[in-house]
Amino acid sequence: MATTSATSSSSATANLVSTLGGGGGINASQLAEQLATAQYAARLDQITAKTDKISTQISSASTLKNMITSLASSLGDRVRTGDLAATPQIANSTVAQVSKGGATGRGTSTLEVTSLAKAQTLVTPPLGSSTTPVGAGTLTLRFGTVSGGTFTADTASAAVDITIPTGATLDTVAAAINGSGAGITAYVATGTGGAQLVLKGEDGAANGFVLEATESPTEPGLAALAWAPSGDTSRLKAAATDAAFLLDGVARTSKTNTIADAAPGLSLKLTGANPGAPTTISYSDPGSAITSVMQDLTSALNEMVAELNKNTAPETGALSNDPGARALRRQLTTLASTQVMPADANGAPTTLADLGLKTNRDGTFSLDTDRLAATMKRDPVGTGAMFTNGLYGVYATFDKLGRTVSSSSDTFSLGGSIARLTKLQTTLGTQKAAMETKQEDLRQRLVTQYAKLDTRISNSKSTLSFLQQQIDSWNGKSS
Repeated sequence: MATTSATSSSSATANLVSTLGGGGGINASQLAEQLATAQYAARLDQITAKTDKISTQISSASTLKNMITSLASSLGDRVRTGDLAATPQIANSTVAQVSKGGATGRGTSTLEVTSLAKAQTLVTPPLGSSTTPVGAGTLTLRFGTVSGGTFTADTASAAVDITIPTGATLDTVAAAINGSGAGITAYVATGTGGAQLVLKGEDGAANGFVLEATESPTEPGLAALAWAPSGDTSRLKAAATDAAFLLDGVARTSKTNTIADAAPGLSLKLTGANPGAPTTISYSDPGSAITSVMQDLTSALNEMVAELNKNTAPETGALSNDPGARALRRQLTTLASTQVMPADANGAPTTLADLGLKTNRDGTFSLDTDRLAATMKRDPVGTGAMFTNGLYGVYATFDKLGRTVSSSSDTFSLGGSIARLTKLQTTLGTQKAAMETKQEDLRQRLVTQYAKLDTRISNSKSTLSFLQQQIDSWNGKSS
C-alpha cells in the first residue's frame, strides 16, 4: 500500500514540477489538475489498496463457504435421488407405480389392491342434438355419498347453484357447469340414441353428487336433466368409490389413487387391482455406493483443507487472521470424531470415523477403507441409515456445517467475516467517493483562481509590451 501511494504521489509531484519549470509559461488548467491530484493521491491510494485487500478477503472467504455448501448440496442430491437413495421397486407393475417418499425405506412391503378410487359418471336423457333447447332456470349440484337408492350429503362440501339462461342447449349447460368451479367436468356426447350431457366428478366416495333443477316458469324442461339415486339408475354409469388396499397386511382406503408417503420412503399411484395376489415392494440397496461416496467426500475435504491452508498462511494468506477461517479449521479438525447419529445401545456406527474418515497430523483427511468395510459388514443397516436426508446422518452434519459457516450474524463464521468485510468495503467506498469529491472541488477552485491569475498576467504582458514599444520608439527618435 505504501509503495502504491508513494508512486502516485511522486508521479503527481513530477508532473507539477514539469509544469512549473517548463519555461513556457504556466498552464493554469493543468496546474490545477496536478495540484489537486497531488493533494489527495496518497490518501486515495491508501483507500484503494485497502479496498483491493478486502475484495481478496471476501473472495477467499466466499470460496471456502461455497465449497462447504456445495458439498452439503451434493450429498443431499445423492441421498434424495442419487446413488444413495433407497428407491422402491414393485414386482407387479400393473398394480401400482411406486416412488420414493419423504423418508428412507428399508426391507420389503406387500401390496394388495382390492379396488381403485373412481369418480361418479352421470348422463342425462338423450336429446335430438346438442343444440336442442333444454329450458332455463337453476341447476344445483349437491355432493356426498351415493349408496344404492340413497344419498348422504357431505356437510363439508357446499352445494353449487348454476344459472341456466333462456334459450340454453346442452352445449350451454356444459359450459355453465365447467365454469362454475364445482369440480365437475361436463361435455356433450352424441351417441346412437342422440345427444347426452356427460358429467364426471372427482375420485372418492364422498365426491358423489345429485343434480337438482329449478325450472323457469316461462321456459320449462330443465327438470329432465335432474337426477337422484332413487330415480333412473341407468343414468349412473359409474359410482364414486374410494380406493381400497392392504399395505403390509393393513387394510386402508384413499379417496384418490395417489397416496403420498403411504409408508416411510414409499409413495403409491394405484393403477390396477390384484385381490388375493399380493405383490412385493422392495428397495434398492445403496450400500454399494457408500464406499464411492466416502472416497469423494475425503477428496472434497482435502481440496477444502488445501484452500484453507493457502488462505490462512501467516505471511501471504488473505485470511491469516480471520476468525471465520480459524473457526472452520477447528470444525474440520474435530469432524471425524463428531457424533452424527444418536448413540445406539446396540453399537451402531455413529461417527464419520466409523465410516473410515481419518484426520491426519497435517490436518488433511484420508479414508481407512478397512475400517469402512468392517463397519459395513458388521452393521449394514446402521451404515445405510447414516446416509438419509433426516435430522441425523452424514448429510445433516454437512448441511448444518454449511448453514453454520454461512451465518452472517455469527461473528466467528465465514458468513460473519464476509458481512463484516462487505460493510468495511462499503465504508471505504463512501470515504473514497467523498475524497474524490473534495479533490474535484479543489481542482475547480484552483482552475478559477489560476484563470484570474492568467488574465492578470496576460494584461501585465500587454502593458509591458506597450511600454517596450514606446521606449523603442523614443529611443529611435533620440538617435
